[in-house]
Amino acid sequence: MAALRSLTELPPSTCAQIEGVLCDIDDTLTWEGRLVPGAFSALHRLQGAGLKVVPVTGRPGGWVDQIARLWPVDGVVGENGGLWAYMRHGRMVRRFVQPEAERRTHRERLEELAQTILARIPGTALASDQAYRDLDLAIDFCEDVPPLPPEAIDAIVAEFVRAGATAKVSSIHVNGWYGRFDKLEGCRGLLRDAFGIDLDAARHRWIYAGDSPNDEPMFAFFPHAVGVANVRAFLDRMDAHPAYVTPSSGGHGFAELAAHLLEHR
Repeated sequence: MAALRSLTELPPSTCAQIEGVLCDIDDTLTWEGRLVPGAFSALHRLQGAGLKVVPVTGRPGGWVDQIARLWPVDGVVGENGGLWAYMRHGRMVRRFVQPEAERRTHRERLEELAQTILARIPGTALASDQAYRDLDLAIDFCEDVPPLPPEAIDAIVAEFVRAGATAKVSSIHVNGWYGRFDKLEGCRGLLRDAFGIDLDAARHRWIYAGDSPNDEPMFAFFPHAVGVANVRAFLDRMDAHPAYVTPSSGGHGFAELAAHLLEHR
């Protein structure tokens, strides 16, 4: 935690070179379960200033479709990198990292695993958005159930790992899936597919904002990654931390990041 620098230390020269903003949604654009108006306005202002804006979330494909159509964004990565969507010439483009047959096979395995987790770990539930998911399984530990203790979260992760699945902890769910993808791979795919951008070559010109362990691949990759203040609650669960941290939590912190970027453009 001591290594985190204040957002005010993000240099003006760096801000001036930024071409796009990638951001988590839950507890990064939202706070206490609601989208923060200042954060939504910040998306508009960033786009209006010529930056590309792409939410990168653990939320389901059904949400991705709606956000890509209606929000002031240039695309959306969902289900922790398993799919992405963007608008082209007024039409929705959706892409998956896995073909349909593979997704169907994995879905059957995940449905069986869900019953095991719910039976073995009291207090858990399927995430309320599970019906809209294409690739992963989301186990709720605090969104619509009474908050579970850290040891219960660890037990959920252990069940996924025991079954040979990847597991990532967000601020509200444990997400698990079969296959090799994460938020970073999804971002690489969307930016290449939609804009012809090689993210590995351009990473110094992009900002990522997040708040929880499923953002860790992004914190490790982006030299100018920013955590909103509530990221501090998860630092002991992560090996890679953001370079900077905002003064405020959730969407309030994201609005601060946007204001800092725009002030120095």
